[in-house]
Amino acid sequence: MSYENVICERRGAIARITLNKPEKLNAFDFPGQGGIFDEFQAALDEVEEDDDVKVLIIKGSGRAFSSGHDLNTIYNVYGEGQGEEGERRPSQRARLHVDRKWIAGHQRIMLYPKITIAQIHGHCLGEGVAIMEMCDVAIAAEDAQVGHVEQRIGFAGSGINLVPFYLHVGVRRARELLLTGRVLSGREAEEIGWVTRAVPFEQLESEVERAAAEMTLLPKDGIAIGKASHHQIADILGMTQGWHQGYTTHTMFTNLRFEEGEYNLLKQRREEGTRTAFHGRDDRYLEHQGGADEKK
Repeated sequence: MSYENVICERRGAIARITLNKPEKLNAFDFPGQGGIFDEFQAALDEVEEDDDVKVLIIKGSGRAFSSGHDLNTIYNVYGEGQGEEGERRPSQRARLHVDRKWIAGHQRIMLYPKITIAQIHGHCLGEGVAIMEMCDVAIAAEDAQVGHVEQRIGFAGSGINLVPFYLHVGVRRARELLLTGRVLSGREAEEIGWVTRAVPFEQLESEVERAAAEMTLLPKDGIAIGKASHHQIADILGMTQGWHQGYTTHTMFTNLRFEEGEYNLLKQRREEGTRTAFHGRDDRYLEHQGGADEKK
């Protein structure tokens, strides 16, 4: 199949899905919008049905793996209204319908029958880091930027399946990173177990290819059984229960009431435009972090 927003390639036992919206730093939309999310899922279908494939590499084109979600699409995906004052708010059932499909896409990667490797460079934020967390292996460039910056919108530790993140980095680190939306380098992410390992950017491609080739030495049936076992272990650890936690808390958040003086991204987007609202979300944190956190 041909796609506009992803590239799907299969050579021998290794498949590669490249997120291919570089002008938007591979930012995602939501299910049903006919863009990068839906095409990514279709490409996953294509690879899953190929019995010759043992390993899937997920990577990004251009300067980033993925910068997260396109902030022009958030909220509007639920159908009714554009977040304007006086408009009827989207129903809970409309929100749940979209959010359940969206988080199911993450769950699918976690339980995918092929071995999955995330190849991380540039920005790996929000939706990008969620996809990375669901893969079997994550290899990052040392200067990659990894973070749950979407939490600064106000999620404060909700809105996505966070169980794998907690297991990767531990509860204390997870809570601090979620409550601040702090961004780590690939090297720092390796140190706390968020990514499998970090290498210099110029070695990233070759290291991912080497790891994928090594894993193809395993038999197809062995991989299938191993992934079924991974599913069982994910159940035991509660990782799959995070599917429910992720979509229900996201739905609840999209109906959040902001109080006077609190940063309301939707309101700022409506009044000042997406770009200004986007930077405004992160600029507020600079004075508390000594200016160390770069603008995204």
